[in-house]
Amino acid sequence: MAGSKRGATKTSDDGTVLGPTGRPYHGFPTPPPLDGHGPARIISLCNQKGGVGKTTTTINLAAALAVYGRKVLAVDFDPQGALSAGLGIQTHDVPTIYDLLLDTKRDPKEVIVSTSVEGLDILPANIDLSAAEVHLVNEVARETILARVLRKVAPDYDVILIDCQPSLGLLTVNALTASHGVVIPLECEFFALRGVALLIETIDKVRDRLNPTIELDGVLATMYDPRTLHSREVLERVVEAFGDDVLETVIGRTVKFPDASVSGMPITEFAPEHAAAQAYLRLARELVARGAVA
Repeated sequence: MAGSKRGATKTSDDGTVLGPTGRPYHGFPTPPPLDGHGPARIISLCNQKGGVGKTTTTINLAAALAVYGRKVLAVDFDPQGALSAGLGIQTHDVPTIYDLLLDTKRDPKEVIVSTSVEGLDILPANIDLSAAEVHLVNEVARETILARVLRKVAPDYDVILIDCQPSLGLLTVNALTASHGVVIPLECEFFALRGVALLIETIDKVRDRLNPTIELDGVLATMYDPRTLHSREVLERVVEAFGDDVLETVIGRTVKFPDASVSGMPITEFAPEHAAAQAYLRLARELVARGAVA
C-alpha cells in the first residue's frame, strides 16, 4: 500500500482510499434536518483513564451535532468541571448537576444553562459533585438517580452527552445506567489500551444488572499522530481488538484543542476550518449514519 501525506490515509492496491483505521474512507453524508426534536438518545463518553479526550470529545461532538441542527444537552458529570469550563460556563455559586442528584424533585430546567453555541445546552458541575458518592451510597436505587433526572428533559433534546469522570465508581455507573449507548475515547498510546477490558466488563455488568438496552456505540481513537510508529501500531491493535466497533473517524493530536478550551468555545467555533473541527463534524455525521444519533 502506498502511504499518503503524513500517513493519515493509505491507498489499497485497487486504488481504494483507506482511512487511518485501514478501512475504506467514507465521507458520510450531511444529515438531513429533523422534523421535530426528542426524545433524546443518551450517550456516555466513558473511560476510567484520564487524559484520553473525553471532555474534548464531549464539547466538540456536541457542538458538531448542533451544527447539523440537533438539539444537544451536554452533562458535566466530572467534579473537575472541565466540560463547563471548556464551554465558558460559570459554575461558582450556581445550581449544578449535584443539586439535582440530591433533590430529584427539583426541575432540571432550573439548572440547565445555554451555551454560546446555538442548540447546545449544558448541565454544569463543580467540585461539589465529588461529595455525591458519599451522599448517594445509602439511597434506594442509587444507580438510577441520574436516569431519573434526565428522564424529565429527554423529550426536549435529540441527544444527551454525558462527560464521565475518569473512574468506574458510582457516578460512572449512574451515567451508564442512564445511557442508551457508550462511546469510549481511547488515546493512541499503549497504556490507554490496558484498562479498556475492565471498562467493557463494567459495561457488561451494567447491561446484565441495571440497563439491559445499553450498547457500545463505538471506540473513538484520539490524540492520533500518524507521524509516529507508536501511534499507528496502537491504532492497529485497537482495530484488531474491537473490529467494526472502532469508529472510522480518528481525532488527531493538535494544540488547537487546549487553545479552544482556554477561549471557552468548541473547536468548531474557534477554528472551524481546522482539520480538528472537520474531524468532529465527520464524527457527528458518522454517528448519525450508524444510527447512534437521530
